[in-house]
Formats: sequence, C-alpha cells, structure tokens
Amino acid sequence: MAKRIQFARTGGPEVLEVVDVTPAEPGPGEVRVRNQAVGLNFIDIYFRTGLYPAPSLPSGLGTEGAGVVEAVGEGVEHLAVGDRVAYAQGPLGAYAELHVLPAEKVVALPEGIDAETAAAAMLKGLTVQYLLRQTCPLQGGETILWHAAAGGVGSIACQWAKALGVKLIGTVSSPEKAALAEKNGAWATIDTTREDVAERVRELTGGAMCDVVYDSVGKDTWEASLDCLKPRGLMVSFGNASGPVEGVNIGILNQKGSLFVTRPSLNGYADTRERLEAMAGDLFAMLESGQITIDIGQRYPLAEAARAQEALAGRKTTGSTVLIP
Repeated sequence: MAKRIQFARTGGPEVLEVVDVTPAEPGPGEVRVRNQAVGLNFIDIYFRTGLYPAPSLPSGLGTEGAGVVEAVGEGVEHLAVGDRVAYAQGPLGAYAELHVLPAEKVVALPEGIDAETAAAAMLKGLTVQYLLRQTCPLQGGETILWHAAAGGVGSIACQWAKALGVKLIGTVSSPEKAALAEKNGAWATIDTTREDVAERVRELTGGAMCDVVYDSVGKDTWEASLDCLKPRGLMVSFGNASGPVEGVNIGILNQKGSLFVTRPSLNGYADTRERLEAMAGDLFAMLESGQITIDIGQRYPLAEAARAQEALAGRKTTGSTVLIP
C-alpha cells in the first residue's frame, strides 16, 4: 500500500484526506515514480476548490514532483528503473508516495540537482522559461512588471530576468517580501499595501511604462496591470490567485493603447516531449550555472498538505514550498 492525498468533493482545505491505495502498475508508455519531494502550487488549490474541474471524484492532487523511477511500462525507452527524474505535468496525483504518469512528461535529472530542488523548481521554473523566453522572447533592456515577485514563481523570475538584463519591477505585500525580491534581482519593488501600482510604475520608468506585465493574480489586478503598459505593450495573464478575470470588454485594449493580451499555460508550450526536454534543459542549465537558486521557504510532511495550502493561499509563504512523502 502507498499513501496519497485525495478529495471526494470540492471545497476548503478540510476536503483533503490521506488514504492508502494499492500502487498501480504503469501501462504502455507510462512510468511509476517513487516521489522524494512534491511541489506545492496555486493550481492545486484551483482544482481543490473546483475553479478547475478535476476529471472525476475522488481525485488525487498535484502535478509536480521528483524522485526515482520504480517501474517502467511497455515501450518506454528514454527512462529506466532507478533513474532520478522530475515532472511538472500529467494526471493529478503527485501528492502521493507513488505516482504513475506518461513517460513523455518525465525528464531525467542531472546529478547536480537534488529532488527537493527539482520538485520546487519544475513547474515554477518551466513557467518562467516559457514566459520570459517564449511568450515574449526578452532580449535584454526591457522593463517588465511581475506581480507577486516574492512567491515561488516570482523568485525565479527575478533571477532569470536579471540574468537576461531585463529590469523587473515586482509587486509585493510587505517590506520583508520587497527585500527578498530585490535580493533575487528585482530592479525595483512596489508594496501594494501602501502604493498605487500604476502611479509608481510611471515614476520608476519616467512615464515610459512597461513593455510586458506578467499577472498571476487575476481579477484584483487586471485593470492596474493594463494601466502599467506602454502603447502596444503585452499583458500576460497566467494565473487566478484572486479569481478569474471575467466580463472583459475587448475594446479596453484599444482605449489603453492598442495593447496585446495572452492567457498562456505550461501545457500549451511543453506540448511534446522534445519541447519539454528543451525547456527543462534551459532551466537545468540556469540552475547548474548558479544564475538561479531555489529558495525552499517551507517544507511540510505530505500528510499536512491542507495546512500547506492554507499558508500558500493566505500569502504566508515565501519562495517555494515542498511536501515530503
């Protein structure tokens, strides 16, 4: 038997329960991974609350983890039993001691990257990779706004932007989080509890505003984000921490300067094994070079996943959080 976290109904953290399950055998094209660390992400909360519907109930939770391949299904050639691996996509169920998923969603880990780092970095790091290197391929010299710059994704984004020569302005909610974002390479920070974001961006940029805004907050920051863009700037909405953006009149993009907007996702970019491996290779190179380091601010036992999600939703975390089976 193996333990996993599941939920039989949507709702608050209290719907999560620890259950014993019989480990499934990997089918053709699948592998079974014994997790050594599991990543915690806002998307997990979206599934738990029902904002994103799970395929069926009861359902496992989580899409990110790292560990060792324990069993290999028919037709899998690029992975073998005993390989150290990590993943960020696939079926829900990473909140578990064992997880079966398509081998094409799993990548081998370089020797220099441990399981906790990988579990904390895969989803967040691959997200930053596609946002900075593909959604808008930044060349250096741009000025961008990044919401929640002290969080797990934001901490990586600050470092990657600095390495690219990009001026990242990060929004935060406390002086402590401002200090963390600046330590990670943010060019400037804005404390949303006491500063008007658009006005402060105007001051920092001398009225030029931002080339790109990266917004994972959603409903609460949509209007302010648009106001931070220069004419023909790009609005990248990639999350819903405050709820989804709804009821948008597309004409507002014209009114605010012929703006562009996109709503990307990791699955839309890492949609083949070849693209996933290229993106992971880019991330691993940044980690191995030391240009990006992963701040694991919190570690929780797997059985305390509900408490970990409460802390994340309550903005009581910094950096990344991992669950340890």
